[in-house]
Amino acid sequence: MSFNLSDWALKHRSFVWYLLIASLVAGAISYVSLGREEDPSFVIKTMVVVAVLPGATAEETAVQVTDRIERKLLELDNLKNTRSVTAPGVATIYIDLTDQTRGDAVPDTWRKVRSMMSDISGDFPSEFAGFTFNDDFGDVFGNIYAFTSDGFSPRELQDRVDDIRRRIVALDQAGKVNLIGTQDEVVYLEFSTRRLAALGLDRAAVMNSLASQNAIVPSGVINSGEERILVRVSGQFDSETAISDINLRSGETFFALSDVAEIRAGYVDPPNSIFRYAGQPAIGLAVNMRSGGNVIELGEELNELMEEVANEIPVGMRIYKVSDQPAVVEESVGHFVQALVEAVVIVLAVSFVSLGMRAGFVVALTIPLVLAMTFVILDVLGITLQRISLGALIISLGLLVDDAMIAIETMISRMEIGETREKAASYAWTSIAFPMLSGTLVTVAGFIPIGLNSSSAGEYTFSLFVVIAVSLVLSWVVAVVFAPVLGVTFLSKSMEKHDHSAGRIRRMFHTTLKAAMGFKWITIVVTVALFAMSIFGMRFVEQQFFPSSDRTELIVDVTLRQNASIASTDEAIGKIEDFLAQNEDTLFWSTFVGGTSPRFVLALDAPTPGPHMGQIIIKTEDTQTRDRLQAALTEFGRNEIPGAEVFVKKMALGPPVGKPVQYRLSGTDPVILVDRARAVAALVATDTRVADISLDWSEPSRVVQVNLDQDKLRQLGVTQTDIAQALFTIFDGVNVTELRDDRYLIDIKARGVAEDRNSIEALQNLQLGTSNGNAIPLETFATLSWATEQPRINRRDGLPTVTIMGAVVTDDQPATIVTALADKIEAFRQDLPSGYELVVGGTVESSAESQAPIAAVAPIMLLVMVTLVMIQMQSFRLSLIVLAAAPLGLIGVVLALVPSGAPLGFVAILGVLALMGILIRNSIILVHEIENLVAAGYTRWNAVFEGSDSRARPILLTAAAASLALIPISRQVFWGPMAFAMMGGIIVGTLITLLFIPALYCAVFNVKKPQT
Repeated sequence: MSFNLSDWALKHRSFVWYLLIASLVAGAISYVSLGREEDPSFVIKTMVVVAVLPGATAEETAVQVTDRIERKLLELDNLKNTRSVTAPGVATIYIDLTDQTRGDAVPDTWRKVRSMMSDISGDFPSEFAGFTFNDDFGDVFGNIYAFTSDGFSPRELQDRVDDIRRRIVALDQAGKVNLIGTQDEVVYLEFSTRRLAALGLDRAAVMNSLASQNAIVPSGVINSGEERILVRVSGQFDSETAISDINLRSGETFFALSDVAEIRAGYVDPPNSIFRYAGQPAIGLAVNMRSGGNVIELGEELNELMEEVANEIPVGMRIYKVSDQPAVVEESVGHFVQALVEAVVIVLAVSFVSLGMRAGFVVALTIPLVLAMTFVILDVLGITLQRISLGALIISLGLLVDDAMIAIETMISRMEIGETREKAASYAWTSIAFPMLSGTLVTVAGFIPIGLNSSSAGEYTFSLFVVIAVSLVLSWVVAVVFAPVLGVTFLSKSMEKHDHSAGRIRRMFHTTLKAAMGFKWITIVVTVALFAMSIFGMRFVEQQFFPSSDRTELIVDVTLRQNASIASTDEAIGKIEDFLAQNEDTLFWSTFVGGTSPRFVLALDAPTPGPHMGQIIIKTEDTQTRDRLQAALTEFGRNEIPGAEVFVKKMALGPPVGKPVQYRLSGTDPVILVDRARAVAALVATDTRVADISLDWSEPSRVVQVNLDQDKLRQLGVTQTDIAQALFTIFDGVNVTELRDDRYLIDIKARGVAEDRNSIEALQNLQLGTSNGNAIPLETFATLSWATEQPRINRRDGLPTVTIMGAVVTDDQPATIVTALADKIEAFRQDLPSGYELVVGGTVESSAESQAPIAAVAPIMLLVMVTLVMIQMQSFRLSLIVLAAAPLGLIGVVLALVPSGAPLGFVAILGVLALMGILIRNSIILVHEIENLVAAGYTRWNAVFEGSDSRARPILLTAAAASLALIPISRQVFWGPMAFAMMGGIIVGTLITLLFIPALYCAVFNVKKPQT
């Protein structure tokens, strides 16, 4: 006699009850200990390399630095592409790895990149100043605080915030802690070139004298018998006052430094970056959670510490929360838990209404049991509770009761014919356990494209596969081990036989079923026609990558011309801040000038910083006020801030993209490239659904060309380097030495006075001093002329590339707009010169890149499904019948998505693929029952009819549970499209399956209606 697991469970009831109780307790403990996140983490497979060549133009930097780096990076086996932004003297290269690169292999790749850069360091010009690397590009700083002060200097505020930073670093859950918007102290020595020249002083000699006096050099040690006595010399600077007291010598005359230079202690001017909170100058503190930490626990630690800090800081300093990820996570998880509870209630209601109180109670008990066991496995695997895993739990709820429902239904049917509870409970193992297992595994196989998807989007949704796979397999275990024990315990000892003739709906089903079987070819043709219509109807379903987030923040990106000063950018942003201060829809905002916010959520886009750009993060009350404010800000930016691009956007879900509609134009000649890119922008602008169209390659910047007469320079004993260094000192300033206090090194920087460095006229009248004390007017050996050069050069895979970007101002999806523009874009592409390429970027490209791995693993999914079906059916014809149900869910998907207007996004596509497994599962159970009846002596006609009739109820019940359980998440932005798609697919697909599969069975086996 073969082993019967259900019978074993009945013979070891005490042990099974112990396992049940232990599982519930362990599940409760695991649920409490599971980490909480807003979104699942995924590895951003991007590294940033910054290389510096001081004094070079953007073109020179691109040729001498960027190109060499990009060519070396081609040796990376897993390189997807390089993106570079080259500015004068600075090359920023973004290294993107292929989707096939697993997350745990990324650190090794970054180490290899560092080694490669070291290998080529000797290939750069001698002026090359080295590399900096950022392989933490994807670090998330979910907790950001702003500190403002009234009556305190920026340095005093910074010292206080730095002390707080040290305390935060010591917290158990804290990782990196960065300061934002700090203003570095500096002592400026502002020389007048005219006064230096008049006094016969050489600028270089003055600076060398200062540096020598302030140098730290050893003075020796006196060994006097038993004691060693250190010798120290005085003269090092301890304040700006000490610097002003320095005397200089010119010939036989001595001068105080303050006579020829204004000594001014202050902060870097112009600043590299600016941070404000609600319009007030501030210093930010960004806190990253340590790897493997718990964001909720980190929030509790921070709240406790900040309460202490708030009581300690002096009056005039204030603390504000800019980003509170723990609160967001707690609220987000709370909403999902509420949706989970609603789904549980719905599934319980279906169970009680359909099966009765006792049977429904047995099925209801299996739900917390499966969930508890699932929580234990998730805790072991390190899966956290977040948007994806909680959504997966809700999706799986309707599926995990299937096996229990079928097991209890089978048990009840056997008790109705007079079997004891024990015999009826063990019968499920011999009759339906293995078809249920095959069906369960086929359902899991439908989610294989998620589990094996190596893209960033696939990594983002990976927990969906894990949760559903674990919960469904556990649901089968519960159905064959725990459900029999629960059924024997709670079901009545005897069951009255159901009145199968009762019910108008059932009689209608009988009539329809007989008609479908009798007119089998018509049924098949109609079903195939409906499927063909659904394929045609897919063109009316809008495509989407990931939807916008339902968070209440708005992000305002402000971009000026790439040669704009930070003062101009600050002025433009200041106008927006004035608008926000008067707008009632704004709770608070934080401003970043010269860069963007730290990545406080993983999906935040992080462009290359620069003085021409800035960003405002605005917090609103709810999504309604957020949307209203977005419209008002967009209008304000277009009308009130000319010359600046003001792009107002909601936060995104999934991998960051930026503006959704994008095209990339690559070529060799920047002049032709930019000209053609403007033509593409004009073409995109013909679609009124696209606005805020911009190029990431600005027009050339003005350059003052100082044309040197080399012969005269030689006569004067001056070199080109001398002139360049003198000009650099006047306009940018050079570090002479530094003040050394207890915390920081404060640069002492020499530069020209404001009247010398801030105008073209001053350059024309400039006089330079030489080492022999002579003053040389610049115009005696140089002429000035105007020229232009590129402020930034953008390249992709080594080719100059312009990205044309646009925002969508209607409810249309970017893919719809790109499709509408496809013919025009193709015609434009045909007219491009040889060597130029125009490709689609943005969300359409990202969506395609994420779907490509799905297509790549789809054959594996199909192979697994077919193999499982073949193992169960052991017949080509039966397997063909079962597999024919797979695509029928598309009919319901289209019927649900087209009227609702819900788009088919990345997550919805995964749901559509999973429908195949769900419908195949139902078909396995149906066909298996038909074959059992044939083996029992039924004619094939009666077997098809009786089998379809007996399995219709459990199949419809499980379909009802699976679809209705999706209602709580159908209201959510992220899960709504998938919920609609799966509900439509399950309901319509199941109804069609119950008629199509019997008709197809009759056609394949040539079953004819018996003569009456």
